[in-house]
Amino acid sequence: MSLTESTITATPATAAVAAPSRRSALREPLLRCVVPVLMIAVWQLASSLGVVNEFVLPSPASVLAAYRELWQSGDLQDALKISLARAAVGLLIGGGAGLLLGVASGLSKSAERGFDTVLQMLRTIPFIALVPIFVVWFGIGELSKVALIVGAAISPMYLSAYHAIRGIDPKLLELGRTFRLTRAFQIRLIILPMALPGILVGVRYSAAIALLALVAAEQINASAGIGFILNNANQFQRTDIIVAGILVYAALGIGVDALLRYIERKALAWRGAHV
Repeated sequence: MSLTESTITATPATAAVAAPSRRSALREPLLRCVVPVLMIAVWQLASSLGVVNEFVLPSPASVLAAYRELWQSGDLQDALKISLARAAVGLLIGGGAGLLLGVASGLSKSAERGFDTVLQMLRTIPFIALVPIFVVWFGIGELSKVALIVGAAISPMYLSAYHAIRGIDPKLLELGRTFRLTRAFQIRLIILPMALPGILVGVRYSAAIALLALVAAEQINASAGIGFILNNANQFQRTDIIVAGILVYAALGIGVDALLRYIERKALAWRGAHV
């Protein structure tokens, strides 16, 4: 059989393998949507039948109308920009500091002795408990809100980076010493690549904690952002807008985590995919 004939013969088989693969890729997000869609349908049905009080829990249709109202007024777009900026700045500062401290403590016993106890203490303090003292220290402006997010994001990133480095197989480090690699080459060629999966998990965890801290931070006399919309809705007893705002926080969490998971897959493509 000639090369051309074998190629032509193999083409249908290749297409047959690719087709199920594409179907599997489409089936996964659809399956993930089944339960949320069913919950929304039950929610709407319960509201339509009067089982649930509209004031206590507005129907999905009412929440959708609230979204339309906020979007048409431009309030939602402005609030999203401000809230995302707060969370991003807090995560960048807190996560960056946690990463640097975690790497330093993982690589150096001296750094661990200096930083670990303090950061372990900070980890055990609920970030909600920091709100009163942060208001005293930083006032009720933007600084206190960002500082709260920084305080919440630093510990998860520190712990993930520290344990990712300390969890590296000692045999790999011994291999580096056998080849007489300098400390800098060991860090670049062995330690950071092996610790990268744990560090990226820490980024996802810190991002989730930063969004939780954002919710608390925006209750500190917020004059803009999603928290400001929620506070106004509470004053005017607009339960539909309150539910809409809560769902915006949830959507932000899902969206940010999906983005970070995508980055993780691209950065760790060498690991392959799990079944």
